[in-house]
Amino acid sequence: MAYYPQPNRQKLSVGADGNALMNLIALQLIVFVLFAFVQVIYLFTYGKQGPAFYLDQVFPWIALPADAGQLLERPWTIVSHMFVHHGVWPVIANLLWLWAFGYIYQDFTGYRQIVPLFIYGSLAGALGFVLAHNLLPGTDSQPAWAWGAGPGVMAIAVATTLLAPNFRIFPMLHGGIPLWVVTVLFAIITFASIPYANFGDHLSRLAGGAMGFLFQAQLNRGRDMGAWMNRAWEWFNNLFNPDRPRKGQPPVKEQLFYKASVTPFRKQSNFTQQRVDEILDKINLKGFKSLTEEEKDILRRASSGDKE
Repeated sequence: MAYYPQPNRQKLSVGADGNALMNLIALQLIVFVLFAFVQVIYLFTYGKQGPAFYLDQVFPWIALPADAGQLLERPWTIVSHMFVHHGVWPVIANLLWLWAFGYIYQDFTGYRQIVPLFIYGSLAGALGFVLAHNLLPGTDSQPAWAWGAGPGVMAIAVATTLLAPNFRIFPMLHGGIPLWVVTVLFAIITFASIPYANFGDHLSRLAGGAMGFLFQAQLNRGRDMGAWMNRAWEWFNNLFNPDRPRKGQPPVKEQLFYKASVTPFRKQSNFTQQRVDEILDKINLKGFKSLTEEEKDILRRASSGDKE
């Protein structure tokens, strides 16, 4: 059985800097509440016909249409559909699975991978839905709209399982349940209703899972498919940052450290709280596997209260 070291998990909270998983969950909830409020307005305005009017007048502008012509007229739905849910139970189910798999994945890989993985999975699901609806017989009579975080969540579930298939959860239950067992149960629950639900929607989840496998397989080989997304986000984030590096300006380390008369750091026998915080920040950005043996030893000593 493979051994997976337990990362030093920090509390997941919306206010934590760079906590991509909680920010993603919060965005899903905010969008759901916003459009639920719109449905309430339609209900008060049109009475019993309000929900039907909402589905006819609002929902088609944010959900992904299967018709290629409508998709060209509303290209923003390629992005908007992955954050839109219709009904309370679908959003609860998707966010619970997102939290369950995303928590483990983010612990191992850091904060920079989970959002690109979710977006890639959702885009693959959108492609699978459109192709299935237009090419497979019998799907043209089914609902022509795709929505929800399902394909993105499936991508995260498959990627997490590929990364650490024997990682065990609920260790109090006879040593724990392997992660791959949980993923199989998730897939069974998802695909068992294929004959009774939208076939194109389930194919979109299958496409999302395939993208999750591809994403993690490439990451295991050292190829980060989400690197360009992170660079684009950092560039956008720095547009209005007055402290961003100026073009032609040498890096800070060349301005300060390389010309200094003394070394900027001295190795000491003990450690400080600042050093522990730096290691925790490194875990958040790059995952527990990026730590050196010295840094792991510092964390162990810090958790035991031994500074000698």
